[in-house]
Amino acid sequence: MTRLQGNNSNRSILVIGTLIAAALIALALFAVNGKEPKTAAGAGLNGNFNLASQPFSGQADAPVTVTVIEDFKCPVCKTFEETITPELKSKYVDSGKVKMYTLVWPFLAENARLPEDDSKYAAQASRCVYDQGGNDAFNTFKNILFRAQGDETTVWATKARLKELAGNVEGLDQGKFANCLDTDATAAQVDATEKMISDAQVNHTPTVFVNGKEVMTAQGQSSYLLADVSRAIDEALK
Repeated sequence: MTRLQGNNSNRSILVIGTLIAAALIALALFAVNGKEPKTAAGAGLNGNFNLASQPFSGQADAPVTVTVIEDFKCPVCKTFEETITPELKSKYVDSGKVKMYTLVWPFLAENARLPEDDSKYAAQASRCVYDQGGNDAFNTFKNILFRAQGDETTVWATKARLKELAGNVEGLDQGKFANCLDTDATAAQVDATEKMISDAQVNHTPTVFVNGKEVMTAQGQSSYLLADVSRAIDEALK
């Protein structure tokens, strides 16, 4: 009986010593890194974008900011805009809880090595519309572009086609728009936005951020569900 008690005591000391050693290692790692390591479930990009001159929908003083990275040639972005954005607008934007920004990242035409960079043409055209007509005009034109979207492997957003589509934006000065597009007047703004997105290490479209934190898709899903974005917004509203 005495020997058994002694063995149990030794085992207890060994376990306690192991736990103490593990705790000391964890503290050392924390001290070196300055922060706790993220778990896989909490991993994600931080999108601390400068949104001061970017188009959005909703009220400027809304407490939660949603930022969506899109290319007008991206078919998954088209699906997002047609199925998820209207629900978010109805539930959160129209009630003053959320403002939704669009950052245009024109990369698909270049990736596909198309003879003309119509991703960039579309981005520049949307910026021409925004600079002239503001948020409402931009959001109208954005919806028109996605409805008119062609195959991502073909050049469909030519400057001529973009001028035709812009003709459907009420109140837009078409001559001014055409000159803006033809002279690439917004190219520098588009390039600056593209650099900001690349610097944030975004690598796909659409990518969604809520208050600067990337929204992760549901496990096993390659694209967003309404529940993914809603869950992140509801958490930010708490």
